[in-house]
Amino acid sequence: MPDFPATASCLVVDDEADIRELLVLTLERMGLSVECASDVAEAQRKLEQREFALCLTDMRLPDGDGLELMRHIFQHRPGMPVAVITAYGSAENAVAALKAGAFDYLSKPISLKQLRPLVQSALKLSERAEPRTAGLALIGDSAPIRQARQMIDKLARSQAPVYISGESGSGKELAARLIHANSVRCEGPFVPVNCGAIPENLMESEFFGYKKGAFTGALQDREGFFQAASGGTLFLDEVADLPLPMQVKLLRAIQEKKVRMVGSTQEENVDVRIISATHRNLSQMMENGLFRQDLYYRLNVIELRMPPLREMAEDIPQLAANILEKHCRELGTAIPRLSEPAAMALIRHGFPGNVRELENVLERALALCDGSAIESGDLLLEASASPVEDVEFAHDGEIPLPEYLESIERKIILDALEKTGNNKTAAAKLLGVSFRTLRYRLERLNLGKD
Repeated sequence: MPDFPATASCLVVDDEADIRELLVLTLERMGLSVECASDVAEAQRKLEQREFALCLTDMRLPDGDGLELMRHIFQHRPGMPVAVITAYGSAENAVAALKAGAFDYLSKPISLKQLRPLVQSALKLSERAEPRTAGLALIGDSAPIRQARQMIDKLARSQAPVYISGESGSGKELAARLIHANSVRCEGPFVPVNCGAIPENLMESEFFGYKKGAFTGALQDREGFFQAASGGTLFLDEVADLPLPMQVKLLRAIQEKKVRMVGSTQEENVDVRIISATHRNLSQMMENGLFRQDLYYRLNVIELRMPPLREMAEDIPQLAANILEKHCRELGTAIPRLSEPAAMALIRHGFPGNVRELENVLERALALCDGSAIESGDLLLEASASPVEDVEFAHDGEIPLPEYLESIERKIILDALEKTGNNKTAAAKLLGVSFRTLRYRLERLNLGKD
């Protein structure tokens, strides 16, 4: 029975006749109509003649390469997934293709067990249902968080490995879950792994599984993280904590899309997307010989940076309201009001622990407040690094909180600009925010014009 509607079609581009024949036979058995081309020029002509749901192209072609064809497709057929075929061991070509926007890649000799799930996933892009993002969201309207949301939307349309950088508590796992939930893998499992919490002598068996009798205590076969994440996403949190011997084994599993269970003599195909994260500087670790260069470039195909909370201070009232609502819903209690002085204290605080610290502060405040309102004293915050003691907190109680906070923010920014002679870079430094954040706030408050 066909896997897809009869209208689904695929363009296969390869100069080797036997590869084309293998792909045509396999794809037609899956219910797809297939057309072939042996070079870039012929592929471009066929793309002008009809629509295709997917393109499979070799990287090396007689009159060009797969990247050239990819650029043509992205220009004339935006949204059409492209998967590339690379020579055995050509990891650099695969990485280059993924960076350029390829949906995924296949290595020669082509494994049909890898081809089928790739094609199925690629064709789901055009018919994808609403993503399952219930309870998952990046809260805020600041420029940094909007950029992160846009990047997540782009990454969800690819199978490329993603490296999420950011400070502790900045929401790296949430970003990984959103990428998964918005992708064609949303119906598959999301398996998070804290690499720093696994004893080194158990890493191989935990990641790849083991066969019965492989070692003392192995009483039955057991799957590892890769098998558990089959068809979905494997999230490697704190990947910098992996010891060098395990980095070698992980590299092979990612490159070949195969794993060998401990105690087994055979490898098995795995269909897993890798997303990794750490708060440490992987580039610096690589230079110091603590992290393998080849693994670094395999994991860091596309980087997503999660901004620290200090770069999105304007989002703190909205984040606080969301956190309070979530905690009170779990506790079954009424949501207390966040007083204006308490809101300003949160905005002024540096939050080195980012959103996780904000959650802890508000959870503590819920326990300390009188139940109706959270005052600044309930927060138990240390003195802010950016004092604003000259701001008057007079409030008649009739102005809505967002407008009141904007008026205070306007005064703080104008005072900083006045102190620095209207030097925006110096003002941003004085306020403890990035220049980009200050520029965004100036525009939002209609202060952008000089």
